[in-house]
Amino acid sequence: MARLVVLGGGVAGHTTATFAAKWLGSQHEVVVVTPNAKWNWIPSNIWVGVGQMTKEEVTFDLAPVYAKAGITYHQAKAVSINPEGKEDSDKPFVTIEYTSADKAGQTETIEYDYLVNATGPKLNFGATPGLGEGSQLGEHTVSVCTADHAVHASEKLQEAIEKMKAGTRQKFLIGTGHGMCTCQGAAFEYIFNIEHELKKAGVREMADIKWISNESFLGDFGMGGLHMKVGGYVVSSKLFAESLFAERDVEWMIGAHVSKVDAGKIEYELLDGTTGEEEFDFAMLIPPFAGVGLKAYNKAGEDITDTVFAPNGFMKVDANYNAGAYENWKASDWPRTYQNPTYKNMFAAGIAFAPPHIISKPMSSPNGTPINPTPPRTGMPSGIIGKAVAHSVCDLMTKGEDAKLHEASMAEMGAACVASAGKGIFNGTAAAMTVYPVVPDFEKYPGTGRDTDYTFGEIGLAGHWIKHILHHLFIYKAKLNPGWTLIPE
Repeated sequence: MARLVVLGGGVAGHTTATFAAKWLGSQHEVVVVTPNAKWNWIPSNIWVGVGQMTKEEVTFDLAPVYAKAGITYHQAKAVSINPEGKEDSDKPFVTIEYTSADKAGQTETIEYDYLVNATGPKLNFGATPGLGEGSQLGEHTVSVCTADHAVHASEKLQEAIEKMKAGTRQKFLIGTGHGMCTCQGAAFEYIFNIEHELKKAGVREMADIKWISNESFLGDFGMGGLHMKVGGYVVSSKLFAESLFAERDVEWMIGAHVSKVDAGKIEYELLDGTTGEEEFDFAMLIPPFAGVGLKAYNKAGEDITDTVFAPNGFMKVDANYNAGAYENWKASDWPRTYQNPTYKNMFAAGIAFAPPHIISKPMSSPNGTPINPTPPRTGMPSGIIGKAVAHSVCDLMTKGEDAKLHEASMAEMGAACVASAGKGIFNGTAAAMTVYPVVPDFEKYPGTGRDTDYTFGEIGLAGHWIKHILHHLFIYKAKLNPGWTLIPE
C-alpha cells in the first residue's frame, strides 16, 4: 500500500484528494493535512460580506466528508518537507503542527510516497504597513478572503449604513492593498455588491464609492485584460469595466500601490511616481498572496527550501523560470504537469505552484516600485489542475513510475467566471464571462492572444442566477453527494 499526502483542503487540495480516494479505493491511502476544520466556498464570501448569506451557508465540516471518502484527515498545518527522508531512513516525510483544539501545537511526522502541495496562499497582510500583521487582518480595514473575515465585513457595512441613515455621509474604498496583489475579481464583485446593497437600503446618495487597484487599466484582472464577444461584437474588458463603473457611479484609481494604511486613511504611490493620500470610512483592501512558509530539508538536515520553492514561497514545478524579459514570454513557459523538477514524487496544485512569471505586462513606478497584478490561479483553474494532478499521482501509484503524466496547462485551458454585481431574486446582476485560454497565446492567436469565439461575456439577471446555482452545485459536489463526479470543475 502506498500513501498520498495532500497538503491543503481548499479547491485544489479537496479536488485532488477526493478524486484520488475514489480512483485508488482501499488499495492505497490518501491523507489530507489542512489547518481548517471547515471547507469554504470562497466565491460566495462576497455575499456573506454584505449580509446576503451566512457563514454556515458557505462552509461545511470536513471531517465527516473525509470519513465518508475513506480519507485520513489531520486538522493541522504543514511545517516542513523532508523529500529525501533522514539519515537513518530513505522514506520522505512531512512535519505537521496540529491546529485542532484537542492537539493544538503538537507536532507529528507523516511519511509519504507521493506528496501534493495544495496549501494555497498566505494572506500576506503584513506586506503593507497597517493593513494587518503577518497573515492576520488589521483593525483599519475589512476583508472577504475568509468566511470569518466576511462576517466581520458585513457587520462593519451595517454600521456604515446606519450612520448614513442617521445623516452621516460615508466614503467606501474597495480594491487591492498592495502593488502586487491578485484576486482583483473578488474586490470587483464586492464593490458592486456594496453599491447594490446601499441602493436597497435607500442610502446610495449618502455614499461615495471608489475603486483602487494595481491594474494599469480597468478590466486587467491579472490576465492582461481580454477581448470578448458581447452581443455579437468584440469589445475589450477595459471598455466593459469602465462602462459598468460609470453606470454605477463608482470612481476609480488605477496603477496604485497602497504603501501604508492608517485609521481612515491610506497612503499610495501611482505608476507615474506620484504619491498621495486617500481617506475612507469603510475600506476592503485585498492583501497580496505569498507561499505559506513551508521549509524543506535534505537527508542531512540541511535547508533546501530555495531548491524546492521559489522566492515567493510557492513550489517550483515544470515551468520555465528563465524566460527573462517580457518580450521573451511565451505561453509554453507555463507548467503542464505541476511536477516538482527535483523530486518527481512531489506536485503542486492551485495557488501553491510557482508561476513562471505574471500574465499582465510588468509595470513599475519611476521609483522602482512594482505595480502590477500577479496571476490568478483560483476557482476553476485550481479545480482542473487538482484533478489532473490526482490523475497523474494515481497512475504513478497503480501503473508505476513510467506512467504518463496528465496535463492541464493554463495556456491551453479555458475558464468561466461569474462575477456578481448585486444579489437579488429579480434585481440581481452578474457578469458571466468565459476566457480561452487563461494565459494568452499570442503565437496561436495573434493580436488578442485568445480565441474570441470562446471568450465572451454578458451581464444581467441570468448571470446572477448562474452564480447562485453554481454556489449550491459546487457545495453539493464538495460534500461528495451522489453524482458529484459528474459535476465539472
